[in-house]
Amino acid sequence: MPENFEAKVEQQIERLKRASCQEIEKEVAQKRMDWVTQNHPMDGKTAHISPRQAFEALFFDYMGLPANELPVLSETETEIVWHSLNPCPTLEATRRLDLDTRQVCRAAYEKSTQAFLSQLDPQLRFLRSYEEIRPYSKHCLERIMRVDFAAMMKLAIEEARASRLEGNKGYGAVVLLGHEILGKAHDTAATEKDPSLHAEVNAIRQAVQALGDSNLSGTILFSTCEPCPMCSSLAVWANLTSIVYGVSIEETVQMGKSRIQVRAKEIVGQSPVMIEVIGDVLREECRALYS
Repeated sequence: MPENFEAKVEQQIERLKRASCQEIEKEVAQKRMDWVTQNHPMDGKTAHISPRQAFEALFFDYMGLPANELPVLSETETEIVWHSLNPCPTLEATRRLDLDTRQVCRAAYEKSTQAFLSQLDPQLRFLRSYEEIRPYSKHCLERIMRVDFAAMMKLAIEEARASRLEGNKGYGAVVLLGHEILGKAHDTAATEKDPSLHAEVNAIRQAVQALGDSNLSGTILFSTCEPCPMCSSLAVWANLTSIVYGVSIEETVQMGKSRIQVRAKEIVGQSPVMIEVIGDVLREECRALYS
């Protein structure tokens, strides 16, 4: 056990007493993003970082943990899976405070870990099992995987084209968790005569039903067009981790589409949750849908 472990536990107990999980999440995320900026400068460009490189940057360089406390179970070019066995101040602090690590770690440390990875390469994704997590298991089962943003956007584009064929407005969306597609849909507002049935709404509803949980933390919403304020707000209430879109609201307005000119980042920025917003993925292909 590290000499300063008890001090870290006491510090974590005080943090959990004084702050909400959302406050801790934002504080930790900022600290981690700042570290990446200082130690892994990208010169304004996103580098192609492997899951192994991200794993080592997070646990060895940033956290200073020894490799024997993080035995790797499997590894490919697109994914690394390991058990976390390291002495954990949060684990001990939650035990003493009679808190549930499944709730605390998901609410405070899942998105803040993703923020670290996204600074390296936003296509890298962090996933933790909440069935295999200490103290309910002897280890924490975790992984980093690479998601192909372009491939997912192509699925959303297919949905947009299907929308047009049905007589709708031509928007498509996909909700992804790891490599599992939880929702894939297009807008049906015109054919079902319900103005709320945007592509993102339909895809998020499918995802909620697939998981049996209204909390979609860990998921990515892909949309051919930047989500409107209604859909961005739904992403907030569903606690998505990321919104990835093709063409912006501003551009579609310039092409004569009827849009509410409030950007997704503005909605998220005024919300109580942390969601990253990434635009311009297959921008030209998505733009062609509305030109």
